[in-house]
Amino acid sequence: MKQILQLTTLTVIIMWLSGCGTTQKIEALKPAPSYNTNVVYDKQTSYLNLPVEVSVADLQTQTNKYLNGLIYDDENIEDDNLMMKVWKQAPILIDEKDGKLTMVLPLKVWVRVRYGISKFGVSLYDTKELNLNGNVRLSSLVTFSNWKLTTNTQINGIDWVQSPSVSIAGKDIPITLLINPAIALFKGRVGKMVDDAIEKSLDIKPYLLNALEQVSKPVQVNNDYHVWFAMQPLELYTNKAVVANKNISIVMGMKAYLETTVNSKPTLSFDKTKLILLSAEKLPDDFGVSVAGICTYESAASLMKQNFTGKVFESGGKSVTVNDVALWGKDGKMIVELAMTGSVNGTFYLSGIPAYDTSKQEVYLDQVDFVLDSKSRLLKMGDWVAHGRIAKKIKESCRYSIKDQLNQGNATLKNYLNNYQPAKGVRVNGRVDGLTPKKITLTPNAIVTMITADGKVSISVDGLQ
Repeated sequence: MKQILQLTTLTVIIMWLSGCGTTQKIEALKPAPSYNTNVVYDKQTSYLNLPVEVSVADLQTQTNKYLNGLIYDDENIEDDNLMMKVWKQAPILIDEKDGKLTMVLPLKVWVRVRYGISKFGVSLYDTKELNLNGNVRLSSLVTFSNWKLTTNTQINGIDWVQSPSVSIAGKDIPITLLINPAIALFKGRVGKMVDDAIEKSLDIKPYLLNALEQVSKPVQVNNDYHVWFAMQPLELYTNKAVVANKNISIVMGMKAYLETTVNSKPTLSFDKTKLILLSAEKLPDDFGVSVAGICTYESAASLMKQNFTGKVFESGGKSVTVNDVALWGKDGKMIVELAMTGSVNGTFYLSGIPAYDTSKQEVYLDQVDFVLDSKSRLLKMGDWVAHGRIAKKIKESCRYSIKDQLNQGNATLKNYLNNYQPAKGVRVNGRVDGLTPKKITLTPNAIVTMITADGKVSISVDGLQ
């Protein structure tokens, strides 16, 4: 009996030693995927240039709509011996020179002149009606305030096409000398009439608000992975209007929230009534925006697998080879499935937080742990894989490049900043100075790396209709 017991014990020891020297098959617990399906990233505050341009040609068209027909009417002859009616005879012509608007206003003037003498209580008067044609030359300084372009128009002179005369007491007297008192009064009023017409025609508020409303609509920048971008204007800044190059340019800046979301539309919305217009000596233009760099789990796993190809991980007489890699997300962590052969065969799982290596432009796993089933005896036998030098080397290989994502993000921004036109007369242009990956989020369909871009952006508004 004693010999049988000794033989049995020896057999168990031999079998245990034999088992330690052969390949073990292990089955680890597979972590189930879980995600936050609606990912909303922190909104950013940015400043954008907002030049508003009105062509002089558009100004001319609009002004002619508001300044038409009879523009001056004086029916009282008793105060200055004159009755006068003035019509705009042809479209007003507007140009620019030396930072000012220059205008030519063609006029038709009807005048009834009363002339004669009054002596010894006897009045000898006669009247004569005359029609004059002339061009009024004007110039205007342009300013911008309270959403409106305002002008200060002065008359530089009047060029009469004809200068008729009337014979009084045997002498021909130019009629313009007789009507000069009325012309002086008329001059003061013509400038005001032109200013009023320009102010009415160039109330840019509705045009600008409509443009911002169009730009602020959420845009789906990636249809495959449901990535959205939106903007919410908050404040507008302005300091001057500049007249040059056949345009009136209103120098403006805008403060806005920018937001990128995945799997749901952005929550930002634009309320016209809450937009504030402020005056500023210097306009801020610090622009920053987040764009989403997309990488599928399959693509990331394929890139990561390249780090394991042809490699044998060895330590202390034991070795393993990683033959396949798969990735998914669980509760904000990335799960890496490693299919191994060698001193131990089976599937291991790593869990870690995705992070970004700036110097290598790679995503790697931080705070990495092997997922082990402490209740499994076989996993305990293979526990050496999860610790020591082999574990460290495996963890170091769990990374992949996101250069393609950076290029993709740059391309997305360039499309948006290269004469993008959300509405007629509205254009978005700009440049990107740098791309910096920030937050990495795991969505059901892909790994999303939020890339912060700095640069300069302008939203131009032109073409008043």
